[in-house]
Amino acid sequence: MVIAAGADYYKVLGLGRSATEKEIKKQYKVLSKKYHPDKNPGNKEAADKFVEVAAAYEVLSDKEKKGIYDRYGEEGLKQQQQQGQGGFHDPFDIFSQFFGGGSRHAHAEQERRGPEIRMELEVTLEELYSGKSIEIEVSKQIVCPHCSGSGARSSEDVVTCSGCQGQGVKIVKHMLAPGMFQQFRQTCDQCGGKGKTIRAHCPICHGTKVQRGSEQLTIIIEPGLADGSTIVFDGEGDEGPEVNAGDVVFEVRTRPHATFERRQDALYTYVTITLEQALLGFDLEIKHLDGRAVKLTRGQEVTPFGFVQTLKGQGMPIKGSRGDFGDMFVEYKVAFPEKLSKDQRRFLELAFEVRSPFDEALGGAAIHQQQQQVLHDEM
Repeated sequence: MVIAAGADYYKVLGLGRSATEKEIKKQYKVLSKKYHPDKNPGNKEAADKFVEVAAAYEVLSDKEKKGIYDRYGEEGLKQQQQQGQGGFHDPFDIFSQFFGGGSRHAHAEQERRGPEIRMELEVTLEELYSGKSIEIEVSKQIVCPHCSGSGARSSEDVVTCSGCQGQGVKIVKHMLAPGMFQQFRQTCDQCGGKGKTIRAHCPICHGTKVQRGSEQLTIIIEPGLADGSTIVFDGEGDEGPEVNAGDVVFEVRTRPHATFERRQDALYTYVTITLEQALLGFDLEIKHLDGRAVKLTRGQEVTPFGFVQTLKGQGMPIKGSRGDFGDMFVEYKVAFPEKLSKDQRRFLELAFEVRSPFDEALGGAAIHQQQQQVLHDEM
């Protein structure tokens, strides 16, 4: 992997030399996503930047490499590589440690990680349509800042175990018979195999090495995000002194909407019209998810009950596209009047050239003549 000579790794990540491990990690996550080749196809400048960002993170996140770089600069790192102590790793492998699925090679070892924190994130259909930034505070376990996870009052209170002399194991002899012994190794019961014991516990965490804390996270809801999608914050879960922090995972759940139903990238809705509108046509409006009016027009066409009108490009944003939208489907229901007046009945019978059997029973011929006269007078 080729790295630009003389690169200032702190400047590459946009950080000062006093940046903390957490700040280095966060900045790498932001920049690596920004310059990833999948998001910048054919952009050589972005691809070079992606490699440069990965190299800067690899050096500054490694205590040994960072110490050499801070003291001797790149020249010191080159000497370390010449001595056979390893060069730079594949930037895609580094990226995959944070986001998954981006590695070109399988990892030989899996790092020890803490448990995930999983939560449901309920959002509205309007937020999924237009997008939104949500601030949320996550309660989690953090490494005790007072003792830095040692569990001791001070560094002097962490001492070599007297039971195993710092080895973490004891040699135990078991007599099988007179003059015959079996010798085996077992984990030291005094230090739990760590080789160290604590003389005086931390006054803040009382030797537990951790305490409760919180983290403010910014969740970006992208327009068109699907229901059930997961948003992962790598390494922002419960911390522990001997494991890497797990992930915080939000699972998106959509609240039911009063007007629209989402099916993938399409929106479905029902609109009730009158019998008059069904027969003679109409010009209506409904309110879209972003507040604008959407026109529903049926000219002189009859709109039967259950008719579905397709509105192209009025559905949900298609995530990952360049401004493309799905369609909206409007299904019409026709509300029939509860009853008709005599005049309405007469005009309908004439319009459809039918006679009501109820009118026949009441002297249909005379009534029909009256209807014909009424129609003639109207004309």
